Amino acid sequence: MSGRGLTVRGLTVVGGPGTPVVSGLDLRVLPGEVLALTGPSGSGKTTVLRAVLGALPDGLTRTAGVIEWHGTPVRAPRRWRRRTAGFLGQDPASALHPLRDARASVGEALPGAARVSGAERALAGVGLDPAAIGHRRPHQLSGGQAQRVALARALAADPELLVLDEPTSALDPTALGLALDLVRRRRGDGRSVTLVVSHDAGVVTGLADHVVRLGAERAPARPAGRGRVRVAGQAPVTLRVRGLTLAQPPGGPPLLSDARLTVAAGESVAVLGASGSGKSTLLRALAGLHPVEHGHATVLGAPLPWAVADRDPAALRALALVGQNPVAALNPARTAGAALLRPLRTLRGLSRQESRTEALRLLAAVGLPRELARRRPAALSGGQRQRAALARALAGGPAVLLADEITAALDDRTADLVLDLIDTLRRDTGLAVLTATHDPLVAACADRVLRIEAGRLHDCPSPPPPFPPLSCPHCLSHHDDRRPPVDAR
Repeated sequence: MSGRGLTVRGLTVVGGPGTPVVSGLDLRVLPGEVLALTGPSGSGKTTVLRAVLGALPDGLTRTAGVIEWHGTPVRAPRRWRRRTAGFLGQDPASALHPLRDARASVGEALPGAARVSGAERALAGVGLDPAAIGHRRPHQLSGGQAQRVALARALAADPELLVLDEPTSALDPTALGLALDLVRRRRGDGRSVTLVVSHDAGVVTGLADHVVRLGAERAPARPAGRGRVRVAGQAPVTLRVRGLTLAQPPGGPPLLSDARLTVAAGESVAVLGASGSGKSTLLRALAGLHPVEHGHATVLGAPLPWAVADRDPAALRALALVGQNPVAALNPARTAGAALLRPLRTLRGLSRQESRTEALRLLAAVGLPRELARRRPAALSGGQRQRAALARALAGGPAVLLADEITAALDDRTADLVLDLIDTLRRDTGLAVLTATHDPLVAACADRVLRIEAGRLHDCPSPPPPFPPLSCPHCLSHHDDRRPPVDAR
């Protein structure tokens, strides 16, 4: 067995001005083993995966280290990668070709004769119905569906080396179980090598043979949910929606029918539901980015046109969306700091100097140091991009924040920092928050919990602490018990 599998010796990667991102890292993964990389956002986990594959983005350079496969140094990484590896990145929707449907995207990894049948088997293996999903393009998929399509593509050809970057971040518990079972089948087969990056301690514990932590050790994060803001009294309604009907794709069978919801000033409302149930579509419709079949809405008491092109400056400022895919929200040619300047100037009317100062303040508020303001999205980690997208959404001073799985790419400490920032804005500015999530700990922090099921938006009963979603029968049947309850008082 000596020399078999993947060996990494002395891997060192630096950023633009020579700043070390990864220093002298050694890894060894034998055939049949799963190795997990953990650590805080920005610690270099994704950089390690991309360095192993020989696919570092612009701005990052491997300055030292040797990558060996079965005892032989990898000399032509692109050819080796295509022949040997299956890869799932943090931003699956961006990785899928926008003009190819799900079946064709998965078929890319297979030889010509097996593309159609093999793609359908791979889609079914991750819990997707090929007849219902196979013809959809990436923009017609939910975040969880896109992640499963990308996972199916990575697994379709049964690669010797499987590299997964946060493979479960957008998955509901049922889809999560399917994904983990697919990876577990590779363990102990004497052939397959698997590298996984995950913030989810439950995933790491149940899946990995070896765990390598990157970045400095930190004190345990404060339990999420402790000391959260709660709306007191009768706050004015900021967002009101009545009779909302959505279809995906537009014009097709209803995905969500006759939905009604309100969000008051300073209130946080969480929306739960299985992957593909319509959570992201609901938020995108409210942001003016998805056609609405029926229904009407008001924001700050004024009628809200559904199409973003029909909204006046007040309506444009009132609602801000932070989506699951920050790559799509951030201009690849602009730095993280520059991305905030336009909303600060156009929506808040700040001067150039005021905008620059406020941009740095917002980035610091979401935990991004000043030096990262000069980096473009490709040079940021997934968690850093997510926080930059959040800062950009907050830059316009919205009345309603539409947050779609905003903590999925974050370690526990950073997620808690982001939730604390949002709570501060709720308390100090009356920011209303509507969040779509699979994370019961995030839902536990909300004032109210809704669930999309069978095309309907249900109110979940207001349960007592410590774990609100578990008191609702809709939520109980879908509970993911990988993470422990917390004190939500």
